[in-house]
Amino acid sequence: MSPTPDLAQGLARALSTTWGETAEIEIRDQASAGARRHNVLFDALRGGERIPLVATIIPNPAIQVMDVEVEAASLRLAESQGMPVPHVHGVWQDTSLVGGPFFVSTRIDGETIPRQVLRLVEAHPGLGATLAGQCGGALARLHAADADKAHEGLIRPREDDCVVEQALTGVAALIGELLQPSPSFTLGLRWLERHAPAPPERLSVLHGDFRNGNLIVGDDGLRAVLDWEVGHLGDPMEDAAWLCMRMWRFRNDELEVGGFGQRAQLREGYEAAGGAWRDEAFHWWKVLGTLRWGLGLAGQAKAHIDGSVPNIIMAASGRRVAELEYDLLMLLQPTDGAGR
Repeated sequence: MSPTPDLAQGLARALSTTWGETAEIEIRDQASAGARRHNVLFDALRGGERIPLVATIIPNPAIQVMDVEVEAASLRLAESQGMPVPHVHGVWQDTSLVGGPFFVSTRIDGETIPRQVLRLVEAHPGLGATLAGQCGGALARLHAADADKAHEGLIRPREDDCVVEQALTGVAALIGELLQPSPSFTLGLRWLERHAPAPPERLSVLHGDFRNGNLIVGDDGLRAVLDWEVGHLGDPMEDAAWLCMRMWRFRNDELEVGGFGQRAQLREGYEAAGGAWRDEAFHWWKVLGTLRWGLGLAGQAKAHIDGSVPNIIMAASGRRVAELEYDLLMLLQPTDGAGR
């Protein structure tokens, strides 16, 4: 996207109506967050005040993952729980304003690109441990939220005790769609079936993609958690395990938590904020997440091959499938999976 008067005018109309006073818009930058979303960085001038904001726009509503109203509601719920997130200023479904449904939130300074985050951590001794603990605390506060207060559009399992069953059904279906058999993925599924953990005491609101790359980080640590479009209700250990998968360490494999911290630091922060850590469930969801991501990459490559989504990025995803098969086999070794 490139700055256009129409975009600025649409944002001005939206905010002026919501605030009840005239807002002038200065576009700062625009970036595509994949095919589904555009992020527009801008300043709103209101009564002499300059307010740094971001508009998250869905240019094609037909392929959006989650309705913007639902995503914004999750952000507001997380904020009410004390989790660091951008404040939502408004949500609009009127596609005539900026070309798609969108919401506007506070713009927060900091690093979001994973390698930049890791460079920042390297430049500030002790920051990685602090950040890991802050991530644990942020997740615990989110997971403590009353699930009944979540937006009704948030994805929910059929019953509180069937999150494991539904996860297994989902990955089994994906294995059945592979273009060629994967003994490693099939072995992973059989392991998951044999080692299913006890369900959590209650379902929690989950971020769904809590990882290095969806965090805003500064020299003081965690500043905000971004990208809530796959939030759902489920086992809280699913969120904690996703953060610790090897693919989100960006070559810092010795640091299990996002390439910047250790699991003990994450757990300490989680428990200090009132969360209940369950080792068996954590490891099970780590295996499940690794299998699920490997199958997702295989599915992207398949979409390119069969012509449904002809895209070089989709094709390139296929080269990483073997890497995820390796990660899965390492997790299935008779250990607790620590550090893998």
